[in-house]
Amino acid sequence: MAFEPREPQKELKYDELRIYTDEELSNYTEEELKNFKIKHDIPDVEELEKGPWPSFVADAKREALHRRKLSDDRMMIERDVVEDLLGQLQLSFDDGETHWKHGGIVGVFGYGGGVIGRYSDVPEKYPSIAHFHTLRVNQPASKFYNSDYLRTICDLWEYRGSGLMNMHGSTGDIIFLGTFTEQLEPIFYELTHVLQQDLGGSGSNLRTPSCCVGRARCEWACFDTQDMCYELTHYYQDELHRPAFPYKFKFKFDGCPNCCVASIARADMSFIGTWRDEIRIDQEA
Repeated sequence: MAFEPREPQKELKYDELRIYTDEELSNYTEEELKNFKIKHDIPDVEELEKGPWPSFVADAKREALHRRKLSDDRMMIERDVVEDLLGQLQLSFDDGETHWKHGGIVGVFGYGGGVIGRYSDVPEKYPSIAHFHTLRVNQPASKFYNSDYLRTICDLWEYRGSGLMNMHGSTGDIIFLGTFTEQLEPIFYELTHVLQQDLGGSGSNLRTPSCCVGRARCEWACFDTQDMCYELTHYYQDELHRPAFPYKFKFKFDGCPNCCVASIARADMSFIGTWRDEIRIDQEA
């Protein structure tokens, strides 16, 4: 039977939902980036820009310059958030210890999971990251997106957060890195009511189920991983959003023993498709 979603899915149009103009999104030149210095001295952090590999520090500097050139009314949290983040990282290198303190309980109304509270323990030095909460956004099965959706959530996070994201966390979820408490409810409303997107799991609950690409593109899939991931995500909504366990618990769905979603390594309950018949080999192929 063909997969059918439980409710009609709204098609998102970036041109209808966008927050920023093309000029605002491309508001600096490569020459400006080359000469750009953040407001803190970060010699050890800048060592991470050297070498042949991509650097999160280089990416963060791009975002810092981009935010510096946006007008104040185009951001709902401080423009210096990325610069202060890099400054605090340098302080952690200097002191040999983290300067994040445990966030305790912070979240959105009705949910106990999905938001990871984070606060700086030196807010007087880095006021833009006095709060730096992380949100986990539940990914679709097999992480299929279109560009309209991705550009829309990037605009939303630029406007109400730091603009920094992980695509994805090591076990799933889009990771929104860094915002203030006052922005949590507006972000949650936009995600759920406008984008038809939910928060993922965090804390001592069922974490966001995830699956391999499955039958969508893989000839080796022995069962419909996307369908099972979707169904169990809906069935266990309460366990996913309202922590009641002594520790986190993870489902992962691999369509075959190649284990592309690493269910054995990363899940408490692994679903792995296997071939149920005798091995068949096409000797003429």
